[in-house]
Amino acid sequence: MMLIEETAVPLAALPVDELKAHLRLGSGFSEGDVQDVVLESYLRAAISAIEARTGKILIERDFSWSLTRWRDACGQVLPVAPISAITALRLRDRAEEPELIDPAHYRLEADAQRPVLRPIAGRLPTIPYGGVAEIGFAAGYAPDWAGLPSDLGHAVTLLAAHYYENRNETGARDQVMPFGVHSLIERYRTVRIFGGGAAR
Repeated sequence: MMLIEETAVPLAALPVDELKAHLRLGSGFSEGDVQDVVLESYLRAAISAIEARTGKILIERDFSWSLTRWRDACGQVLPVAPISAITALRLRDRAEEPELIDPAHYRLEADAQRPVLRPIAGRLPTIPYGGVAEIGFAAGYAPDWAGLPSDLGHAVTLLAAHYYENRNETGARDQVMPFGVHSLIERYRTVRIFGGGAAR
């Protein structure tokens, strides 16, 4: 299974000014200490880390996900949440010939934890032997920072600040997520207690 981010978080959606304000208050950071591009890189890293830990997409963007078999042909759990739309479903055979599946044959079962691709009737289309199914979808809580749940937004700011403040340190210990960030994101993590469940 492979999840590909087709579009990136736009620069305009990143809270660079909010991170600057946080650093000035907490670290004695001054306006001339760092360029915006550096803070942007830490914000992107923090977003990626939190999305990987929770399985939740923060800022809306497009993804594609490919898999070689359905876990359940009556409904395939999708790898991240929340998902707002399925944009395409294609089957590719071993010769890489694509077959676009009519949207009339499937639907999105939206769910904050486990969105599911469902057939309208019967089962999902058979994936060719040696081939793949490619699902395109739009995912994310909001198109901009203002629309994010406040605790997730705060977690990103804290983690980006942590990366900035420890930028000269290396080692495995620097990869540990700070306790405050962990506490903020814990309730968003997907619980995996079901058989044949989510991919994350």
